[in-house]
Amino acid sequence: MKVRMIDGSGTRVYRNVIEDTDINGNVRVYFRIKKPYFKQRLREKPGTEAFEIEYQKARSMAISATPSKSPTSTLRWLCERYFASADFKRLHQSTQTVRRGILESICAERFGKEITHGDKKFAPMEVKHVWRIRDAKAAFPEAANGRVKALRQLFKWAIAAGHATDNPAREVPYFSSSSEGHHTWTEDEVQRFEDHHPLGTKARLAIALLLYTGVRRSDVVTLGPQMEREGWLTFTEAKNRRNKPKARELPILPELREAIDAAPSGHLSYLVTEFGKPFTANGFGNWFKKRCREAGIEHCSAHGLRKTGATRAANNGATTKQLMAIFGWETIKEADHYTKRADKKRLVESGMHHLSLERKMDIRVPLSKHKGSQND
Repeated sequence: MKVRMIDGSGTRVYRNVIEDTDINGNVRVYFRIKKPYFKQRLREKPGTEAFEIEYQKARSMAISATPSKSPTSTLRWLCERYFASADFKRLHQSTQTVRRGILESICAERFGKEITHGDKKFAPMEVKHVWRIRDAKAAFPEAANGRVKALRQLFKWAIAAGHATDNPAREVPYFSSSSEGHHTWTEDEVQRFEDHHPLGTKARLAIALLLYTGVRRSDVVTLGPQMEREGWLTFTEAKNRRNKPKARELPILPELREAIDAAPSGHLSYLVTEFGKPFTANGFGNWFKKRCREAGIEHCSAHGLRKTGATRAANNGATTKQLMAIFGWETIKEADHYTKRADKKRLVESGMHHLSLERKMDIRVPLSKHKGSQND
């Protein structure tokens, strides 16, 4: 059975979720499968991040408690064991959802007329097989790369768990992507947003938090007054919080201080919904997108401001190491992207005058010709 509910990212289809109404008219939500029978009540509010976590936990419990119908030699069986593993459960909830979706779609994809990838044995799987799975999404490079990454992680776990001896996805390269990803806001677009949403509004506070901290939207929804320490924000990043927690400290810049003081929320989080509840990351993203449309810059998004901040810092002379510290990057690669672009811009700006026809040049007349003119 499929139940459609509204969450922060739109309409979400939940398989094996049912709704029952008791004699008092109260609606109760359950995760249920019929054969073999498994039923677990879901007590969190549908459409919230807490409900998504509870739903995925119930699915994992059902897989653990239910003997797999898939033969132990198939790729589908391997995926089911992976989903029930402690390693998978330690991943961030959003990562679990995405990776499960990718692997389940691979298993359901037909290989020939009568067999799916999930029905095939995983032990004889070779590089060429993963290559074909990747190439099935060649028209969408990021989706194709997601498949390779998911299979790499699956077989990495399988080797550690003693189910496999080789990782056939490790040798399959990612597609290079020409996409720049989320649009990087221009300074003009920032100004247009601020002109439409003046100081004191929640939207103005939101853009200030994003632009003057450089955090992701998963972190901006958790920031609040309780994290302030002598003019600094002290928090732990949401990304990889379970496996590799990363503590962050950022000074509160004057522009951010002004926006915070102008729009006090009165809650533990600076940004809350109209009902006084903290935003989910997806819910905030959708809300902020609407504020962008109101300002006439519908192509802009919350994530693009992180790139704008990095661009602004690099153009103002920030070094690679400074960018890494500001934005919490572990490798030089991402920071180099911005510093090299800024260096190139400065070189072009300083050298562009060489193309000008009006540049004064020191043209000297040959000495012999000069003497000849005197003798005439």
